[in-house]
Amino acid sequence: MMQAADRKIAAPIVNVETEPFWKAAAEGRFLIKRCTDCGKPHWYPRAVCPFCMSAATVWEEASGRGTIYSYSVARRAPEPYAVAYVTLEEGPTMLTNVVDCDLDALAFGQAVVVTFKPSDGGYPVPMFRPA
Repeated sequence: MMQAADRKIAAPIVNVETEPFWKAAAEGRFLIKRCTDCGKPHWYPRAVCPFCMSAATVWEEASGRGTIYSYSVARRAPEPYAVAYVTLEEGPTMLTNVVDCDLDALAFGQAVVVTFKPSDGGYPVPMFRPA
């Protein structure tokens, strides 16, 4: 059994477009963007919809639930960790880490839930753990 270890995480780069996301993360809330013209949610947070190119996007609180679409375990790293594509309940898929788990027990389609891990001097970073 290989446990995911806590690793030092670099502080995210915050800009005017993403600041609301990071402020919400500091409050333990997970936000995504949705286009009010085409109705589609998207990840990563940005001002322009990647589907219809509309600037009519709004922040909305996401459920924080998803499933593992794909993953890889970095076993030779000083502190083994899992990187994964997680498909959010709302639809978008995001690249993230799976933490607080037995790395040998991860599976495609496994239910996960968001958790926020501290970064090195910045906002907490959303990652996922088994539900």
